Amino acid sequence: MLAVVGLYFALHVDLIVGPRWLLPSALVTLLIPTVISHQTGRQNLARLLGLLVSALLTIGLITSVILLVRSLPSHRQSPVALMRSAASLWCTNIIVFALWYWRLDAGGPLERDARQAHEDGSFLFPQMTMSSESRRSIGQEVWFPGFMDYLFLAFNTSTAFSPTDTPPLSSWAKLLMTVQSIISLAVIAVLAARAVNIL
Repeated sequence: MLAVVGLYFALHVDLIVGPRWLLPSALVTLLIPTVISHQTGRQNLARLLGLLVSALLTIGLITSVILLVRSLPSHRQSPVALMRSAASLWCTNIIVFALWYWRLDAGGPLERDARQAHEDGSFLFPQMTMSSESRRSIGQEVWFPGFMDYLFLAFNTSTAFSPTDTPPLSSWAKLLMTVQSIISLAVIAVLAARAVNIL
């Protein structure tokens, strides 16, 4: 969340709806009860608030990408500001969708941790296809996907516009990966169009 807020402050003012402090303030307002409900054992409330945080981040991301695409013909941003804003949105896209995958896959992190092993979910990680002997030989006899696994999945989706080593299995996973690829493609297309225009 801190990384996303930091990237948000790197955006050009034309790509932000309302005052710059609005989205970070809304996130903090939601994160405080999320942490409190998690610490007090109210996991259903913490999960709901976490999904609201992810939804708010996604709405902010999509809004900024739309404003980025709409601002291209006006040339209101300098090339440096455009590059900084586009890089910020591209990185935010990776983090936001990694959060979605982490929150939703196999019931979320708490349900995944409560199981003996991670054998099913909405993504087919390579470790899930390995035999127990193979996992034991690489020191991952009991394996669960962590946030880094979902961050790697989101990074690959933003760069390759497709799954690389971890295919989606459920409809929601395919839909989210499609949306993430569209956002990434829009940001890269804006950069390419601006670069051609500068040349």
